[in-house]
Amino acid sequence: NLYMHIFSEIFIAILKYIWKRLSARCASQFVGEHPPLYKKNSQCYNIPQIFDKKSPCEGIYKENTMELKLENGRPADTTGRLEKEIRTYDFLDALQVPYQRIDHETLMTIEACKDVDKVLDAVICKNLFLCNRQETNFYLLLLPGDKKFKTKEVSSQLGVARLSFGNETYMEKFLDITPGSVSILGLMNDKENHVQLLIDEDLLKEPYIGCHPCINTSSLKINMKDMMEKIIPAMKHEPIFVKLGQEE
Repeated sequence: NLYMHIFSEIFIAILKYIWKRLSARCASQFVGEHPPLYKKNSQCYNIPQIFDKKSPCEGIYKENTMELKLENGRPADTTGRLEKEIRTYDFLDALQVPYQRIDHETLMTIEACKDVDKVLDAVICKNLFLCNRQETNFYLLLLPGDKKFKTKEVSSQLGVARLSFGNETYMEKFLDITPGSVSILGLMNDKENHVQLLIDEDLLKEPYIGCHPCINTSSLKINMKDMMEKIIPAMKHEPIFVKLGQEE
């Protein structure tokens, strides 16, 4: 019995050690610009999901722990921020477009956007990177966060074959954006117009639009009129307007 007890204690200790190492390893995979377990059908406006270490390799959403504060314009200190984020602020400032900013933890889904949405007080839209079956035509679709995306509905209005979610390799190549950070502002990086902008008509009814500065650790509030009349023309991406949500 004594030997069995000692063996059991050693065995339990080994299991705890393995579990601890496994948890730390899997949790560390979620550190960075986007988690590797990203699924294409979970693209969104792209505010971050936060992952807990409660269970190894299991993403668990929890509330944002950062204080959400609305600031005017770019951050005073850009230390530690990615070059593409700073480039976005430079772009907006050069156009003399006013905007407000919230810094927050990495968010990956529309559900995780709710706290930020309350402070931002702007329409949170889904940003979907799409392509045709041959991967020769690419699209960035903007639609209200509460609308469902139906491939057939978009495809029929464009007169193209059935669309699907685009490969993240093309997303990064054309927009310099990774999953979880998809934003209309990424079109400023698409100098050769590989990506066609699609906008749901209902978005135009909103006074403000929320979007990422090409990274999902910050969100911007921009006047819709400035977006349509200044920013989009400066990015040289003429939008195609679609009307979604008509088919049940």
